[in-house]
Amino acid sequence: MHPYPLKGSKGASLPPRPTLVFLIALFGLYVCYLSFNQIRMESKHGEENGAQEPNEHVCANPYVPSEELPYVHFPQPKGYSRAECSCNPVRFFVIVSMQRSGSGWFETLLNSHPNISSNGEIFNRVDRRQNISSIVQTLDKLYDLDWLTSAAKNECTAAFGFKWMLNQGFMDHHDDILSYLNKKGVSVIFLFRRNTLRRLISVLANNYDRDAKQLNGTHKSHVHSEEEVSSMHREFQ
Repeated sequence: MHPYPLKGSKGASLPPRPTLVFLIALFGLYVCYLSFNQIRMESKHGEENGAQEPNEHVCANPYVPSEELPYVHFPQPKGYSRAECSCNPVRFFVIVSMQRSGSGWFETLLNSHPNISSNGEIFNRVDRRQNISSIVQTLDKLYDLDWLTSAAKNECTAAFGFKWMLNQGFMDHHDDILSYLNKKGVSVIFLFRRNTLRRLISVLANNYDRDAKQLNGTHKSHVHSEEEVSSMHREFQ
């Protein structure tokens, strides 16, 4: 007799092998189902985050004094991506002036800077200033940086604006326009010629130029030398 006799187990017997295989397979299917649902939820969450990503700034904003915060913007144009410049703050401006006051010369100086875009007389077209709705629609498109002109440096621009003559719908809707500019945080630059008489003479000369023959390939109201002044003086005598 063996000194340590083996005794049979008194517990319940194991289930048959086919039943055990079935239970293992069922458990495996359940684990696969849970994994598939988890992957689907993560994918859906990622798509939602991706859809919201263009409307969120994940970059750190540069330091801006508190008094300047209303005038700093991060526009997101629909027509293109600002790419690496999307975190660069943009300031909006408008040059309010009158014809023959030096606004073209001033705008040329502004556009000589690589990060400043001044886009000319946007409201010289009547359809853009028919009513306050068309004016606001034009301003929204402009300040969203969706306005493409030869002066536009849209992606990396730091200041964006245009010039607006008083007789181009500005005085007709001045209350609504000023309210819009204040809400939008637009800086207004008033540019007027100090010598009113010289401005009026320039207006008359410019009107004359419309039908007159050019002098040395230039307009007679834009003389560039003493010789041209003498030639123009002789012709008017």
